[in-house]
Amino acid sequence: MTESLNHTYLALTRNEDDLQWLQGALAPLGQVIGASGGSLDELLALVDMTFSNLVFIGLDREQLVGQCALIEGMLEAKPMLAIVALGDGMDNQLVLHAMRAGARDFVAYGSRASEVAGLVRRLGKRLPTVANSPSLGGLTVLYGAQRSADGALLTTHLARVVQESGQQTLLLDLGLPRGDSLALLGLEASFHFGDALRHLRRLDATLIDSAFTGDKGGLRILAYAGTDEALTQTSAAELYMLLSALRQHFQHIVVNLTGQADSEALRTIVSHCDKLIIYTDQNIIDCRRNLDVLEQWRDRGIKLEHASLLVDRFLRQVAPDAEALAKRYGLPLLRVLPYSPEVRLNAKNQGLSLFELAPRESLTQALRSLGERLARRSENLAPPSTTWLRRLWGSR
Repeated sequence: MTESLNHTYLALTRNEDDLQWLQGALAPLGQVIGASGGSLDELLALVDMTFSNLVFIGLDREQLVGQCALIEGMLEAKPMLAIVALGDGMDNQLVLHAMRAGARDFVAYGSRASEVAGLVRRLGKRLPTVANSPSLGGLTVLYGAQRSADGALLTTHLARVVQESGQQTLLLDLGLPRGDSLALLGLEASFHFGDALRHLRRLDATLIDSAFTGDKGGLRILAYAGTDEALTQTSAAELYMLLSALRQHFQHIVVNLTGQADSEALRTIVSHCDKLIIYTDQNIIDCRRNLDVLEQWRDRGIKLEHASLLVDRFLRQVAPDAEALAKRYGLPLLRVLPYSPEVRLNAKNQGLSLFELAPRESLTQALRSLGERLARRSENLAPPSTTWLRRLWGSR
């Protein structure tokens, strides 16, 4: 996970607005992951996945008995966990039931951000130190608001370079249009992103070996199916659990998120990756779309210290230049990729990689150099072990 976020907190709230209020209040301290399902098993699994020691649970009169039972069940399974109840501060019965169930404190919806953050800081000083997470594979994300097959083209090549370095690598293609990475590699898949979400508890080395599509070099690909639920509708909690599970099996995951609209699920991936590559070209219209999303993230307190700018299809004689774009985005410039339209078109149409079609082209060389740079970030990670993951799911 990125070092820019110090802690991860879990929250079961009434609605999206309440979750956003809590996320805004705690943005300086860490990220709040919303648990949409609300089952005891899901919450306990999320606690294990996120190594969180603080959970917020919303209470209301209509579901009070079940919500208090949930608090009691979590504390029975994890006595050292701190639970803070959320609810109407004017309803004394909610406060009383929360305390009887074992909640450490009660926060009224809409409380000032400083009050909520202060409470969490005070609780943090009294909570036991959270055990460090097991070794996780590297996670690199390419994001741009514009839809483009070039997003799949770039991430496919970057992932291949990392795989060639000897690291077990997964290409997670959630970009739009859907499934372009499979078409570029000339592959078909029977197991997709939606299937992985549905089979979270079965996600082990055997399932990956048998179900995940792979290319001739050993790179594994998990992509969108046309029938998969949109990312905006995907549970951030389930997505977090999927990423954590996959990072137990792969030394590096390269994620294509180009074309996706801003959502809780998108922010979950962006906040927890090691390297965020913001993808743009010199098209001012597309730049504005990217900048709108970045502004929303910054307003929400999402840290972007792990982000840098990749300028694609670059033309030196056209303004704005790469340095001006980096300044406008407020991000360091990672690299500039040449336009090379004929090479790109041939790669897309022939289903062959640039490494095979044009190994000496400047675009090919730039992608290889960038892929090698990503590989160096995770080259010291040991091959992932499934022991911890099996112990986690087995405990359920």
